[in-house]
Amino acid sequence: MSKRHSAKYKIDRRVGENIWGRPKSPFNKREYKPGMHGQGRQGKPSDFGIQLMAKQKLKGYYGNISEKQFRGIFKEADRRKGNTAENLIGLLECRLDALVYRAKFVPTVFAARQFVNHGHVMVNGVKTNIPSYRLKAGDVVEIREKSKNMALVLEALQLPERDIPEYVDVDPKKMTASIVRVPEFADVPYAGTMEPNLVVEYYSS
Repeated sequence: MSKRHSAKYKIDRRVGENIWGRPKSPFNKREYKPGMHGQGRQGKPSDFGIQLMAKQKLKGYYGNISEKQFRGIFKEADRRKGNTAENLIGLLECRLDALVYRAKFVPTVFAARQFVNHGHVMVNGVKTNIPSYRLKAGDVVEIREKSKNMALVLEALQLPERDIPEYVDVDPKKMTASIVRVPEFADVPYAGTMEPNLVVEYYSS
């Protein structure tokens, strides 16, 4: 088990919020940071500290993407025309693992990364095992035939705790999904508070 995967339950407490809205989040029981000093008095964070926390929260939400990869996504967002914060969210939501999670083919974004890595997904009929694969509007993502009856998939489709956003088109019978359009920040159903503008300030400072 990777460190990234085993540490996922600490992310909520580290950022001080149940960012996925999961009923079993440890933050629901212990609203303080992990570690022996987690319950100590917290001083007022600096502007840099607030920006850093916003970055850690957004990075953690998408499966705790590596810093190198997340910085690369930011640079791409910054190069594009328009609002950098909006571009950043659009690029994150167009990741293959993000769509697999949004379509409710798996219960968590961590499971989505593993699911894609293990070759259970096709994009436009081609087996694709790269979680960071960037989708375009209209690309068809499909669960491979041999994987459609996996308990993980069948259980995830029944989860009542989150809805499929309107920018994602899903056929639960065929187990296919596609991005109808690149979403704006306001369209994304984050369970917690995300502040991509602070992430832009963090990398721009």
